[in-house]
Amino acid sequence: MASPLLVIVGPTGAGKTELALRVAESVGAEIVSADSQQVYRGMDIGTGKATAEEQGRVPHHLLDVLDPNEEMTAGRFVELADAAIADGRERGKPVIVAGGTMLYVRALLRGLFEGPAADLPFREELAARAEAYGLDALWQELASVDAPSSETINKTDKRRVIRALEVYRRTGKPLSEHHRLHKAQPDRYDYKMVGVQPEREQLYCQIDARVLRMMDAGLLAEVEGLRGKGYGPDLRSQQAIGYCELHDHLGGITSKDAAIALIQRNSRRYARRQLSWYRGQEDLLWYASPSEVDPGVLARCLV
Repeated sequence: MASPLLVIVGPTGAGKTELALRVAESVGAEIVSADSQQVYRGMDIGTGKATAEEQGRVPHHLLDVLDPNEEMTAGRFVELADAAIADGRERGKPVIVAGGTMLYVRALLRGLFEGPAADLPFREELAARAEAYGLDALWQELASVDAPSSETINKTDKRRVIRALEVYRRTGKPLSEHHRLHKAQPDRYDYKMVGVQPEREQLYCQIDARVLRMMDAGLLAEVEGLRGKGYGPDLRSQQAIGYCELHDHLGGITSKDAAIALIQRNSRRYARRQLSWYRGQEDLLWYASPSEVDPGVLARCLV
């Protein structure tokens, strides 16, 4: 019988990577990243990707698998993650799944809600409205019919906002209700889920400090390099927090200081959205900090 997965989740900046590394090293496990931005090559600093030294200590999977002009979906993530997990198990390696993209985590553990077929005329109508009145107007519409989904979908994520409205239009039910019903499906894996969640003000301080460390580490130069390779701000990958704000700075829209402040603010808001995913997750054990966790205790979950 295959050993269970250990799944480590939590908001941005909480310490998921640190905890995953500590546990993996204690038991010889490998890590599968569940992060929608760490899949992209050249997006290292702003995504908090494991460093070369950390990847040398513990094998990581699903990092650097796409160029920034390609698109990752939850379905593609599940295919790649399933393959990485199967490969590790065939070699007798325990597997840790670690990351903050809860859509990916949920899809991996419980499968995907396929939803209705696309309604292309309606999508075009919504896209035209977004162009005329701004994407925030569509997000406000989503909030009025599906508040839970609006809490977890970024206001700037045009594709997901439109899809959520499309599902509501085609089925008469909010996307969040479909996801709630889908939770009754059998789990795809045996797993133990733990999370890292500092007290809120502490988390916000950690996030603000983390953004400054990223800037000191060369995040601005990283974005300049992406622009130099033709990866512009219109790409979905470049709309990630930390990248879109610096694209605006480099495009002359904002000052550097204003861009940094926006990255900090948007990161804090993203952390709040991430935490909203975990509400009602009964099988999730929280820790306030990686330092309070005994790696040996979690390692026993993997055997």
